[in-house]
Amino acid sequence: MEAITQKTTKSDQEIARYFINEMYEISRKILQTKSKSIAITIDNTKKTRAIPAKAFKLLYTILDNMADGKSITLLPSDAEISTQQAADILNVSRPHVVSLLNKGEIPFTKVGTHRRILLNDIIAYDKQLQKNRTNKLNFLAKQSQKLNMGY
Repeated sequence: MEAITQKTTKSDQEIARYFINEMYEISRKILQTKSKSIAITIDNTKKTRAIPAKAFKLLYTILDNMADGKSITLLPSDAEISTQQAADILNVSRPHVVSLLNKGEIPFTKVGTHRRILLNDIIAYDKQLQKNRTNKLNFLAKQSQKLNMGY
């Protein structure tokens, strides 16, 4: 499967916003469910089918972003992405991503002269980065409390 990118139109945005607003309470309960599947009914067919709860959560996230007017891109987790796409995901510059690759902090492969990175590897790097930031912030907060710095 390759990347699926869809631009959100004004019409899409209105429909998504209506769903999010009208279904907020129901969706919130569904999103908190421990159930592995959710039954949905499609109006056109009047048939009820079960879908994985994770799929509903993904659908809700897509609609929430569409309601905000954001475009959506779906990528399989084993997709290979370019250094620019990785930079966009990490919110850093492409040269910084290249530097991380050259240092061996993120694994990659080369296709001709182009570097390709597995999306899973970018996500793992980003999670580790977030974890490190949280740990360092917690350390600084504890230190400031210990030193009675007033914040």
